[in-house]
Amino acid sequence: MIGAGRVGVLALLWGSTFLWIDLALQGFTPVQVTVVRCALGALVLGIACRFARRRLPRGRAVWGHVLVAAFFCNALPFVLFGIGQQSVDSGLAGVLNATTPLWSLLIGLATRAERRPHAIRLAGLLVGLAGTALIFAPWQRSGHAGWGALAILGAAASYAFAFTYMGRHLVGKGVPTLSLATAQLLAATGLTALALPVGGLSSGGLSFGGPAVVRFQAVPLLAVVVLGVFATGVTFYLTYRIIADEGATNAATVGYLLPVVSVALGALVLGEDLGPRVIAGMAVVLLGVALTRHRATVSTEGRSSSPRPDDRTIPAAAAVRHPG
Repeated sequence: MIGAGRVGVLALLWGSTFLWIDLALQGFTPVQVTVVRCALGALVLGIACRFARRRLPRGRAVWGHVLVAAFFCNALPFVLFGIGQQSVDSGLAGVLNATTPLWSLLIGLATRAERRPHAIRLAGLLVGLAGTALIFAPWQRSGHAGWGALAILGAAASYAFAFTYMGRHLVGKGVPTLSLATAQLLAATGLTALALPVGGLSSGGLSFGGPAVVRFQAVPLLAVVVLGVFATGVTFYLTYRIIADEGATNAATVGYLLPVVSVALGALVLGEDLGPRVIAGMAVVLLGVALTRHRATVSTEGRSSSPRPDDRTIPAAAAVRHPG
């Protein structure tokens, strides 16, 4: 399975993340969902590391950066998505997640990492923000402005900060990306486990019917397992392989399919109806995102196109980025 087929599978797995979160929240708290999700994802990547003969990173400095990345790229946004989807439909969550590149550009402008942004990219930022405003529609009572939607936007902004941080401190440091991704999910598991006393000690998906009788709620339990194994672990590894085999550009195109998949699954499985305004807002946001990804092409005679990245040069941000 190569090319479009593999990208399509990745889009389906990634886009289904919000559906599985919605179903898992029927029996578990956001913190519980995050802990199990990170642990199962780390298990899958750990097995992949074993077969690929990759070791976990070594050194306090590397692990210090991994902890920061794990917090902002996994632990915090995963919990925020769980909190947000308690009141926001899964399809809308996928749409709001698509604003991550807009936040990345804003952070770049604020930190002056984007010193001379192209006019097209700035126009894309404005278009994307206009699409977000159209989705929220604060001028209407039927708008989606609320704490749940703000939590999801916070998750998207957290992703953006994490990518910037990882680009500066983890990318191109000689550590295989698969090893970094595994270490990151392991660290995220530990960080979210520390939060269990605050928001994760309810019975969740377990209900006690007697002294030694535990009844499992099948749907939430199955959803959190699928979320951890397939929508986290397998997607991280598949993304890594696509970047290695076909380049980061092909992997990045998946981002445009995620909100479409999340909206479709929300409508087909959960009966969600986002309405024409939200659909129009999604289209505007995606247009803005496309514009913000614009890069001026420089043609130099005799210079080949970008080389195919190997296991040690794949941008970690691209390899371990995950929605929801």
